[in-house]
Amino acid sequence: QVQLVESGGGLVQAGGSLRLSCAASGSMFRSNAMGWYRQAPGKQREWVAAITSGRDLKYAGSVKGRFTISRDNTQNTVYLQMNSLKPEDTAVYYCNAWSGSSYVGVPRYWGQGTQVTVYS
Repeated sequence: QVQLVESGGGLVQAGGSLRLSCAASGSMFRSNAMGWYRQAPGKQREWVAAITSGRDLKYAGSVKGRFTISRDNTQNTVYLQMNSLKPEDTAVYYCNAWSGSSYVGVPRYWGQGTQVTVYS
């Protein structure tokens, strides 16, 4: 059973930074695409960023240039560095993993989420 455990959320002032971490269990991590989604109150869950097993990166337009996704295969961990945060970034952030090496289709595995709150 694959488990994804997020950490690093919290309360931050607009313009500040946070780094989210997602620790993955099992041997699947290195060969799987990983990513982050978020869900704000009253809104649908939206995709934020993804990284393939080959470290190709992709970002949603709303976070491009401010957020950076990375992975450490030695630690089975994926990160989301969030800079220049805005109140509209407030959401629960979910780590996810696809069943394959690229971000095609709906992710198969999901974490429990970590809250990020940005105040002005």
